[in-house]
Amino acid sequence: MAETEMGLDTGTRLVIITGMSGAGKTVAVQSFEDLGFYCVDNLPPTLLPKFLELMKDSTNNITKVALVMDLRGREFFDSLFEALDSLSEENWVKEHILFLDAKDTALVSRYKETRRSHPLAVGGLPLTGIKQEREILDELRGRAQRIIDTTDLKPRELRDKILKIYSEEHQEIFSINMVSFGFKYGIPIDADLVFDVRFLPNPHYVGHLKPLTGLNQEVSSYVFKWSDTQKFIDKVLDLLEFMLPQYKKEGKSQLVIAIGCTGGQHRSVALAEHFAKELSRNYITHISHRDIDKRKGS
Repeated sequence: MAETEMGLDTGTRLVIITGMSGAGKTVAVQSFEDLGFYCVDNLPPTLLPKFLELMKDSTNNITKVALVMDLRGREFFDSLFEALDSLSEENWVKEHILFLDAKDTALVSRYKETRRSHPLAVGGLPLTGIKQEREILDELRGRAQRIIDTTDLKPRELRDKILKIYSEEHQEIFSINMVSFGFKYGIPIDADLVFDVRFLPNPHYVGHLKPLTGLNQEVSSYVFKWSDTQKFIDKVLDLLEFMLPQYKKEGKSQLVIAIGCTGGQHRSVALAEHFAKELSRNYITHISHRDIDKRKGS
């Protein structure tokens, strides 16, 4: 079957992700999450009509939805096809079925690598379950608007393919989260890059600056007036100029950059604000100051 475009120009976009077990549905739904879709994994087809009612509710702002459905029994098809047929009469939503497939040899190899049993042949040969599942899904495969064969695709290649097909024009999916923090409270567990700025002069020991934070102009001026600070800024920006395109090329959807000082109130805050401003020229950038309000004692 030739691949066709989605044609979801108006209204709510509903993508149903299905296909052979082991063909990449987990990677697919993660890719749709990166594209800003509201995703539900392994939704029973019998619940689809109720879910559609919730989608239609005018009080929510859900406009892009991706649902993963594993249809491993004939009894699921009647409810799914009935729901899809009813959607054809609605003008507020347009459904699109994405079917992920792979050759039997590739699927068998993947099951052996993960040491998992096929859901339709628990304790038996993977190939037995694969053939049974392929027979069950044959009709649904015929109704799919797009079929992707993942036989020769690595997970990252599948992700790139989905992003290319389903991303909106000019949509930017790579973003940077800049976080300031205090080492005394621990390093952020979700940080990808951590920069320690405790070597810089500390405003905490300057009487009139101590009660302020790095958001204050007096504090930031103090932090930035030192030659070591300027050298550090130049070197970090030079490093990020090289690294960020590589992260983006590799397929990362977001990068968390953490800037840490002792208490997370002066140096790290001022520098995080500066880096966020610089990086926002070329990337979607968010900033947060995790420990700015955790001042304790003196």
